[in-house]
Formats: sequence, structure tokens, C-alpha cells
Amino acid sequence: MTTAFNVLVLNQISPLGLDLFPKDCYKVAKDTAAPEAVLVRSHDMHSMTIPDSVLAIGRAGAGTNNIPVPAMTQRGVPVFNAPGANANAVKELVLAGMLLAARNIVPALGFVAAQTEKDEKKLAKIMEDGKKDYAGFELPNQTLGIIGLGKIGSMVADTAIKLGMNVLGYDPEITVEAAWSLPSQVKKANSIAEVLRASHFVTVHVPLFDATRGLIGAKNLGQMREGAVLLNFSRDEIVDAKAVGEALKANKLKYYVTDFPAAELAGNPRVVALPHLGASTGEAEDNSAVMVVNQVRDYLENGNVQNAVNFPNVSMSREAPFRVAIANANVPNMVGQISGAMAGAGLNIHNMLNRSKGDLAYTLVDVDSAVKPEVIDGLRKIPGVLAVRYLPSA
Repeated sequence: MTTAFNVLVLNQISPLGLDLFPKDCYKVAKDTAAPEAVLVRSHDMHSMTIPDSVLAIGRAGAGTNNIPVPAMTQRGVPVFNAPGANANAVKELVLAGMLLAARNIVPALGFVAAQTEKDEKKLAKIMEDGKKDYAGFELPNQTLGIIGLGKIGSMVADTAIKLGMNVLGYDPEITVEAAWSLPSQVKKANSIAEVLRASHFVTVHVPLFDATRGLIGAKNLGQMREGAVLLNFSRDEIVDAKAVGEALKANKLKYYVTDFPAAELAGNPRVVALPHLGASTGEAEDNSAVMVVNQVRDYLENGNVQNAVNFPNVSMSREAPFRVAIANANVPNMVGQISGAMAGAGLNIHNMLNRSKGDLAYTLVDVDSAVKPEVIDGLRKIPGVLAVRYLPSA
């Protein structure tokens, strides 16, 4: 490959991923004026001007709410993420959260830490007398309700089953791949209400968008069984913090365990809040970086798309030396216009693949001879075409 690409890195990205960019054709920097790609973790890209040179954005993590995805879609720029790369890290934290709640570990730690008695015998008596206030329960035979059965939800389900728990799952948007990986012992629920009514623990694993904002709120918290534990390691706005506070006050909830501290719940003794530790392991950061770098590279070099939140998955092996990649509005006759323009230019289409996702479609075309600049310009002028890239092989 002879094309040179500039990659702008907005956060600390694992070197294990960055080292996958070949140094002879990629320049990776924290400050570059005209990057072709941007790598990001938590940086808020809504507040920055994204250069017109950007062809792809990759987030080394799952959520993309810190990226202006709709604006990038209108420009024909795919936004990649790394779904599942941090799944084991989040799964382990969910398990830790359940154990913290079941065994009252946080208040028990506070009880011990508050002691100032220096006499060993007196301290032992205080511990013996006080431990009854922190008696908990074991996980086997408890019911865990899981809302969202993607990679993380499936792994949580598998671990819970191995611990002897009953698992009830709900996900109306479950993919075929996720369904295959889901343990057969998971009982299917037909609604969120069914999960809330039946579960001792409820954990939420859904992406944040308009339909899931406030998914767990005042209306359905009242449906939870008395003394249940709610866990949120998904996104803060999935759960209405004010409604949780009211449910805790009314003793409807025993604990709220979350990775997203909320100011209005600060100091509540039955809120276990962590500083967004879900993906904060070296392994998860490495996995996410490796996944997203490979995806961005494949797109820049070959036009292939895998795990873009705003593009369909499109992957086509090269069978001819000259490739054109086209992002366009998902409207009738786009493929016909694209193939017609190429035929009019005397180009023989060797292979072609078109897929759509919502309002956007993406097409890869391999042709047998070089494509002239005027043909690329002509494709760009077709109404509805958002972006055209010419990707001849080296």
C-alpha cells in the first residue's frame, strides 16, 4: 500500500492497537491538521470541529454517544466501535456488584473502617455483636433479570447460571448471533415488566439512544419486587436517578449498583456507585484498541465495513485491482445509477456488493481497469451520493 494516512488520537489508546498501524504508511499523532481517521475513547467530539478530511472515526469501546453520529452519517463517514471487546470486564464488574449487594459488603466495610477501638478483645466483641446487621444471602436460586442480551448480557447470563441462579432475559432486538451464544437455560421474558416483577436482581445492558433513555423510571420501578437490586453498567441515562432515589426511600429497592454516579444520589447509603470502571482493565483496553484499529485499517485500505454503528456490514475480498466504495442515501435506483455510470465509462464490473442500514446504503464495486478521476467526480454528483472513495490495490 502506497497511500499515506494521518490518524488523530484524542485519548490514550492502547499501544497494542496503535502498533498495528504500519509506520511506513500511517502517521499516528495527538495533533494533526488533516486526519483521515480519528481514534477516540471518552473525548466529547460534539464540541469539536471535525475536519472534512476525516474518512472514518473509531471508538475504542462500545458506546458512541460522545460522537456526532448523525452528522457523520450525512457526510458518509462510518463510525466504528468495538462491541464485545470489553464484555468480560463488564461481566466481572456486574458479578462483583451482585455480590456487593447480596452480602452487604459496602456498609460492612464502613462499619469496620469506623471503629477506633484499640483493645483486641473489645474490638472482637464489637465485630461479633455488629455483624448480624450485615447478614446477606447467597446467589444460588435467586432470579437474575437481564434486559439486553447482546455480548455482555449473554456472558452475564452464562456466569449467573453457573453460579446456580435462575436467569430471565428480555431483548426484542436480539440478533441471530447473540441468540446462538445465549445459554439455553435462559428463560425468555415477553416484556420489561415481566423481568422486573420476577427478579431479585435486574441488570441492564442496552445501548443509549432516544428509545432507551429513561428506560427504567418511575413507572416501571414500582413493578419491581420488594427488596430487589437494580444494576446499571450500561449508560447513566438508561436509568432515571431521581426515580431510583424515590424507590430506595420507599424501600422498594434494596440497592442500586451503578457505574455512573449521580449527584442526586450522592451519599445515599444504599447506592453503590463506581467511577465508570466497566472497561477499565488493561485487557479490555487492549482488546478494544486492537479491534477498532483493525476495522479502521480495513476500511481505509479496502473499503470494508465491520461494526460501524451507522453503516451496514460490507466485506468483499478483492478479485480485481480497482475498487470504488460509495456511501449513499438508501433510495431506489442508486445501484442502477452507479452501475450505469461505470458502464457508460467503459468499465467492466468484476464484482459488486450493496447493503443498507436504515437510511444509508453502502456499495463496493471492483472493476477490471483503472477508474478515471472524471468518473469518480460523476459518481459524486449523483443525487443522494454522500461519499465516494477510489481504492486501487497497490
